[in-house]
Amino acid sequence: MVTLQETAQQLDIAPVTGATGAVISGVKLSGDLDAATVAAIRAALVKWKVVFFRDQHAMSDKDQEDFAALLGELVEHPTAPVLPGTRAVLDLRTETGDVASSWHTDVTFMPAPPDASILRAIEVPPAGGDTCWANTAAAYQRLPETLRQTVEGMRAVHSNLHDASEMFPTREGQAAYRKVFASTVYESEHPVVRVHPESGERALLLGHFLTGFTGLSQSDSHQLHALLQGHVTKPENVVRWRWRKGDVAIWDNRATQHRAVADCAGVVRHLRRVTVQGSVPVGPDGFEGRLLGGGTGA
Repeated sequence: MVTLQETAQQLDIAPVTGATGAVISGVKLSGDLDAATVAAIRAALVKWKVVFFRDQHAMSDKDQEDFAALLGELVEHPTAPVLPGTRAVLDLRTETGDVASSWHTDVTFMPAPPDASILRAIEVPPAGGDTCWANTAAAYQRLPETLRQTVEGMRAVHSNLHDASEMFPTREGQAAYRKVFASTVYESEHPVVRVHPESGERALLLGHFLTGFTGLSQSDSHQLHALLQGHVTKPENVVRWRWRKGDVAIWDNRATQHRAVADCAGVVRHLRRVTVQGSVPVGPDGFEGRLLGGGTGA
C-alpha cells in the first residue's frame, strides 16, 4: 500500500487540489534517475493520480522514452504511428484546436489499457489548451452506496469506433481521427469497477470509448453512463492544468480520465506523449477485461 509519508521522504510535493494532482519540484527527469527517486515518483503518482514537473526544458525525445522505461515497458498506440526516429513517441501538434476534448481513459478499447502516460509540452498557446484530469477512484468513493453496489458487478464494452464529432471540434479533426485512431477497430469488455493493482483502490472504468453496458439497452446504457460520468467529473475530483513550455505531466491511467480543452484554435499546441504498457483490468468479483474483437478496418 502506498502512503504519502513514503513519497514525502523522497520528494518535494505540493498538491494542486485536495484529491487530484500534485507538483513535484527538484527533479530532472531522465533515464538516469536512481531507483529510490523513481519509486517515490511512482508512489506519488498512485496517490495523486497525476503529477506535474515544471521546467524540464532539456528533456529530449530520448530522455522522455528513457525515463518512461523506468516506469514500465514502452508501448506504441495500437493505431497511431510513432514519431520517426523514436521508439514510442506520439506527436500531438495542432494549430486548429483539434484536441481530444472529451473525457476518456486512454485505449480502453484494448484488453490491457496503458498503466501511465508521460506528456511533455513542446509549445503551448499563450492562453487556452489546458488539460483536465479526473480522479476515478475518488469518484467511486463518493458514489451513493446504492449506486456503488449497483455498478460493482457490472461490465461494459469499449470501442474506438464512435462518433468523432463528440470528441473533436472541427471536421478536419474528426476526419483525422477516423483515418488514424480508428483505422483499425477494436472492442473490449471490462469491469465497470476496477481494482487498482498497486493501491487496492476501486475506481470507475468508463469514459468516451464506452459504447454500452453488458445486459443493458443502448438507451439505458446512455443514461447510466451520463449519470456515472457526472459523478466522475464533479469539480472536487478534477484538476485543470495550465501548460507552460517545458512542463511534463504523468498520469495513472488506471484511476483517471482526462480531456483537453478545445479553446486554442489558431495557435500552436504541441505536446509529445510516451505510454507505459498496462495490465488487464480486474473487477472486485475477479472478472478480467477481455478482447471481443479487433483488427478490422473502419
